[in-house]
Amino acid sequence: MTLKTTLKMTAAAASLAVLAGCASSGALEEVRMTAESAQADAAEARSIATQAQNTANQAQRDAQAALQMSQQNREEMNRMFERSMRK
Repeated sequence: MTLKTTLKMTAAAASLAVLAGCASSGALEEVRMTAESAQADAAEARSIATQAQNTANQAQRDAQAALQMSQQNREEMNRMFERSMRK
């Protein structure tokens, strides 16, 4: 780290220390409640994202199965056509 960066970090740390010393317990409680609310929101978002990922994975499996079935049907129709042409 350069001297300039070190001085900036020291100034920021000193500012935080002064602010923490001046903060009332009510303000700290408000910050704590906000942090807890943010954690709960993040957990809910993670749960929703997991559900969305599971749904997307299932949709991909269904699409793959449909594609495979379509390919099998095409092959069977081609065989049927070839048999009819031989007659």
